[in-house]
This record gives sequence, C-alpha cells and structure tokens, in this order.
Amino acid sequence: MIKLKKINMIFGEGTPDRNHVLKDVDLQIERGDFITIIGSNGAGKSTLFNVISGNKKPQTGKVSINKKDVTSHPEYKRACYIGRIFQDPLLGTAGNMSIIDNMVVTGSKGFKGLRISLNRQKREYFKEQLKRLDMELENRMNDNVGMLSGGQRQALTLLTMSLSKPELVLLDEHTAALDPRNASKVMELTDRFIEEYGFTVMMITHNMQQAIDYGNRLLMMDEGRIILDISGDEKKNMTVDRLVKIFHDIRQKDFATDKTLLS
Repeated sequence: MIKLKKINMIFGEGTPDRNHVLKDVDLQIERGDFITIIGSNGAGKSTLFNVISGNKKPQTGKVSINKKDVTSHPEYKRACYIGRIFQDPLLGTAGNMSIIDNMVVTGSKGFKGLRISLNRQKREYFKEQLKRLDMELENRMNDNVGMLSGGQRQALTLLTMSLSKPELVLLDEHTAALDPRNASKVMELTDRFIEEYGFTVMMITHNMQQAIDYGNRLLMMDEGRIILDISGDEKKNMTVDRLVKIFHDIRQKDFATDKTLLS
C-alpha cells in the first residue's frame, strides 16, 4: 500500500544547526496494518508522518502509495486518502464553526466545491453519528466547536476523520494532551472505529504498554532510524521490560560499532 525507500530528511543543511532527522528509512506499510511507533524525543517519529502526509518533502528517497510515486505531491493532494490527528486537540477542528458545520465540511471530500446542502436526512445522520461518542454532543450541534473541551474536540476530530474514510490514518500522540479519563475514552473510540472501518493505521505513542497492547505491528525509532520492527507472536509476547532491554542492547551495540569504526 505505502512504501518508503531510502528516505533522508535533513533540516538546516549547510548551517551549524544541521539536523539529519531521518536516515535512509525503508518502510513497507500493508493494507490493514495497525502500526504503533515508539521512540525518544527527536527520534524522527513526527517527521516520518510529515513525509508520509506530504507536509515535508525529503531530500532523497521515494514515497509510493498504491504503487504510485507521490514523493513530490504536497499535503493537500494526499489529504483525500490520508487522515491525520495531532496531539493538540485544537488542530483538528475549526473552533469558530459549529459542530454540524465542521462535520459538513469534513464530509465534503470528493465533492466539487466546499458547501454541501444540509437537509433533514443529513442532519439526522450526523446526529446519530454524534451519539456514538456518548458525550451528548448530538444536543449541541449548533454550538461552536471552540466551546468544547479538549477531549470532546479530539473525539469529534476522530469521528469526522473516520466518516471521511481515509485509506491511511496517522495518529500523532493524539491522546497525550488529554487527562487520563478523556485519553481512555478517545482510545476506546479509536479502537472501535479502526475495527469498524478497517483502517490502515500508524500511531505514535510514548506509552510503551499502549504500543504493545494495540495493533499488529510495533516500530521503534532512534536517531532517525527504524531500529526495531516486530509483529505476530513476537509482539504479542512482548513486555515493557523486554522492550526497554532491546532498546538498550541496540544502543550499546551501535555505540560499540561506532567506537570500532572510529578507532
């Protein structure tokens, strides 16, 4: 479905602040994959999402979607088949628009023009969808989204993104800014919508237990590289302690190799 080949992303080339964020990254994402991604700050996780979504163009390498080279395609050209939810709940919705207008705009993908008439049938459809969130938003459809809490906005973003049925969903630590109760609720909804719609998903998380519990595949990134890619029984039998040990073992091995090369 999606293939990344020899992706290199460098910020500040030719300056003292040069930062090689992604280093020869190869990745094959199959349809139906639910990939969790972990790694320390600065490992390149969000930059990887930026490259996949078209927000950033890599200096070298190739991005293919459904065997089509989209490396030079900007974000707006990929938006019809890629949905992304960010850590900040304010980024996924328009706060100065009503709940129902946000849903109408998101549902307009694939139509000419932005405006779609909101008849009674469509309004009832959106109302029934909002009931699924169990947050009573179906009774506040004309309220501006800016009046909602962070958890409610993130749940609404998740719902509207799901209704647009993207081919790939990118979840960029989408529960990290929420309190534990709302984070749990949004993850519950995430799991339900992924199961219902059969999405292909990549999810960045700093919670290693969450990375183990969710999905069929787990990636670990460090210093711009994918250093671990596990699935199947290896992932099912993984523990947090084992994951931490693997990380330290890999880092020590890399350090020893670098030391040998430099000696």
